[in-house]
Amino acid sequence: MFNFFRRRPKEYTKIENHIFGIITELLKISATDINCDELGGKYYLSNEEQHFRVTIFSNDSVIRMTNTRDSVAEKYDKVFVENVLRAVKEEKHRRMELVCDSITNSIEKMAERLHHTLIESNEEEEEAKEGEDDTFLKSV
Repeated sequence: MFNFFRRRPKEYTKIENHIFGIITELLKISATDINCDELGGKYYLSNEEQHFRVTIFSNDSVIRMTNTRDSVAEKYDKVFVENVLRAVKEEKHRRMELVCDSITNSIEKMAERLHHTLIESNEEEEEAKEGEDDTFLKSV
């Protein structure tokens, strides 16, 4: 009934589509570093292999892209920049989860090895103690 009040999703311009595509492709590459300054509202992507750097200024809705030949800084629509930032933050979060999982697995394996080592050393001590008790009883 009130369909005209419904907000249609914003369609990106041709340039915005290219920018979004470049950034998402950079995020797919594990060699791309993601750094951020939450207080300053700055997000940095850099890929040294491809000589590519992207700086996103969220407070000003500006995206700066630099490679070996060109450097472009443009102000974009706030909704577009928010969507780009959402993709960057999701990838950063995903990478952090992978690191946390890896650390957790390493800790679990180390704890398991330590536990088995302690069990073995306790068993060896008990066997040595039993051997001493047997020799004591035989001598009496």
